[in-house]
Amino acid sequence: MAGLFITFEGIDSSGKTTQAELLVKALRERGYDVVFTHEPGGTEIAEKIRDLLLSEDNNRMTWLTELFLYMASRAQHTEEVINRSMEEDKIVVCDRYMDSTLAYQGYGRGLDRNLIHKLNHLSTRGLKPRLTFLIDLPPKAALERREGGDRLESETLEFHNRVREGYLEIAKDEPQRFRLIDGTRPVQEIAREILKVVEGHLRGKFNQ
Repeated sequence: MAGLFITFEGIDSSGKTTQAELLVKALRERGYDVVFTHEPGGTEIAEKIRDLLLSEDNNRMTWLTELFLYMASRAQHTEEVINRSMEEDKIVVCDRYMDSTLAYQGYGRGLDRNLIHKLNHLSTRGLKPRLTFLIDLPPKAALERREGGDRLESETLEFHNRVREGYLEIAKDEPQRFRLIDGTRPVQEIAREILKVVEGHLRGKFNQ
């Protein structure tokens, strides 16, 4: 596939969505064809699954049910949005993707990480982002930013600590793909750093 696939990861209220939005805006201003999407969701079917996943009314949902719903949403989203956009040589920026499930359900919930790897490979057909920005923020700092929350955002501080540690382990395992970003810094300073990294990738891509 010819396009460039970029993802943003991090615990809830880390600032990843803001940074993803700022990157999309900056790239569009420079004339790039950018598709901005998110998980869970991103398509009509996947958004219905998102509603099931995040509703606090579904607090009896088992962890395996949660895992399989995330994978079902990802399979639909990857096929319907990401793959098609990549084939059209577009830049795809996605707020959360496969690493979120490994961090939240694998490290946070304690589900079998080997199983999650296999299901991720199946649901994405082996597609991985070219570049992933992990916006790292201590969970206590994230909690101070948060106003309300969905079913997962309302989890305990200990849960979010496990998720954060999981993200750091995932990033350590794939240093070529990940860029670790200190989320405590000013928003615009972070945005400039991210744009600089992406522009470097784009120059390399289009100079080939």
